[in-house]
Parts: sequence; structure tokens; C-alpha cells
Amino acid sequence: MCLINFQFHEHPQYKLIVAANRDEFFKRPTAQAHFWEDVPNVLAGRDLLQMGTWLGITKQGRFAALTNFRDPAHMGTGKKSRGDIVRRYLAGHAEPQNFLQSIQKEKEEYFGFNVILGNPDQLYYYNNIQNEISEINKGETHGLSNHFLNTPWPKVVKGRKNLYHYVMETPKIDVDQLFQILLDAEEAPDEELPNTGIGAELERKLSSLFIHLPDYGTRSSTVLLIDHNNQVTFVERTYHDGKYVGEKEYTFMIG
Repeated sequence: MCLINFQFHEHPQYKLIVAANRDEFFKRPTAQAHFWEDVPNVLAGRDLLQMGTWLGITKQGRFAALTNFRDPAHMGTGKKSRGDIVRRYLAGHAEPQNFLQSIQKEKEEYFGFNVILGNPDQLYYYNNIQNEISEINKGETHGLSNHFLNTPWPKVVKGRKNLYHYVMETPKIDVDQLFQILLDAEEAPDEELPNTGIGAELERKLSSLFIHLPDYGTRSSTVLLIDHNNQVTFVERTYHDGKYVGEKEYTFMIG
């Protein structure tokens, strides 16, 4: 997952509104969002290589989403799969802070990551670079890409702004409009690009909300809505090589 824009307890009808893109190599095997056979209360897509996930929710309202931290020092092989952090939280029963405290003890076992987790009424943020657990402010629109929460990268700024303006002007959210925000493939001007050590050309290609490279790009987009009655709407659209493949939609009440 490379972009998570979300609004938390700021809309009159919804507790949580999430619009997120997952970027990954096209060859990495992935299952579309579904309720998992081995953990039936978990709704998420699944990385079939390591069996973790990047974003999901449970029938009980446990929510988690993760991005990698973009830095050459935090890329490579030989460490634990970061997607297992989301899987463990969703499949477990630990309170959010207790779970993140356990992850702090293991932080060196993973390359850099950001994780947001909790439930529709209380969310926490942690990354293993700064190594601090913080509660996410309610009444705000937030954005997370491959740096820290709300770092003003162009795609984060644009995604937050567009999400905020659409949902604050709209009592009843149309998921198609949120997907339109996520489809924005415009690259940022060079003067606005971050310098994360990967070179200016790749920084430019990765600066759009929706990414399309020859072997890498946006594989799926997810819209999650949780209203004040705890009804969940979860819609995932899948893409391959920049082309729409299909959609999965689920609705249920948190029980």
C-alpha cells in the first residue's frame, strides 16, 4: 500500500472514510479482497507470496493498513514480511497500543514501515523509524504514503485535499467519486518532488496517486466507509498493467 488518505470522525454521517492505493510489482501473486478461509472474520486482499496483507478490517471492527518506508536502506530481502503485521493485528485480539508495543520490540526485524491500526473510534499510528506510538487525531483528514504520516509529499497533499473537499461537500458519499480521486495519474512538478535516494526520474514516476510503470504500479484501490451506525462498506477495484480488472464489494454491520 503506497497511499492511504482517510478522514476520521470529521463527516456527519461517517466515522471513517478511507481511499487507498496499493502499488506493487505486477508479477507478485495477489488475491482480491475476500473473507479469509483460515481467519473467517478478516476481510482483506492477500499477498499470496507471504500470506500477509496491506489493508483490512474484521467483522468486529478491527482495522489496519500499512505502507513501506521509501529509503534504499529500508529495501531488500532477508527480513520479515511487513504485511504480516497487518495480518497479526486483524487475526488477533490484542488492544491496539499493546499490539504496537509488541511490534516496537521487533522493529529491527522489519525494513521500514508505517502502520495505522485500531477501530472506527480509535486509531493509532506507528513507524519503526521514529519508533513512537501516537493516537491519530479525530476531526481531521490525514494522508500517508511512503514517509511519515501527513508528510507533505505532492500525492499526499493532493489526495488529502481532494478527499476533504469532496466528502465535506457531500452528505452521502459516492464511492465512484473516491475512486476517481485515486485514479489521478498526473506526475508532480520536479521542484515538488521529495528526494528519497531513488533518483529524480523514478521519484517523478512515483509521484502520482495512480502509478503505471512497465513492471510495477497500482494493483488495487480500496474505498472503506464506516458510518455512525457501524455499517461497513468495503469496495476494492483491481488493476493490472494500468487496466481495470474487476471489483469486489462487501457490506456488513460491525458486531
